[in-house]
Amino acid sequence: MAHALTPGAVHHIALTVADLDRAIQFYTTVLDFQLIAEFEPKRILSNGTLMLGIGPAQPAGPADARFDEKRVGLDHLSFGVPSRDDLLRAIEVLDHHGVPHGEITDLAPFGISILAFRDPDNIQLELTAPYQA
Repeated sequence: MAHALTPGAVHHIALTVADLDRAIQFYTTVLDFQLIAEFEPKRILSNGTLMLGIGPAQPAGPADARFDEKRVGLDHLSFGVPSRDDLLRAIEVLDHHGVPHGEITDLAPFGISILAFRDPDNIQLELTAPYQA
């Protein structure tokens, strides 16, 4: 009898946000998710690979509420991209939308390169590509 679970790939992620409309605008405009369903008060987005649930803080949080990865809960989300070229293209897209971001960081011991940025609620997002020496 096995005493451990063997989970598969992430099916969906759910985020609680301070401003639902602002978050939907960001994820659909910057990250190309599409709104696929509404389950009041939440919205379900998809990029064809991942479903993303977005719901408002209950009761509605203050407009200046911000995520802090130093508290218990989510630290960051990382979305995979095929190559370093995709990270370079992402810099152009983020700049186009006025989204601040870091530089591409090579984490050779882990075999990846990352580009970090934040959503409107300050949740850190990353794009992760295979490391290319």
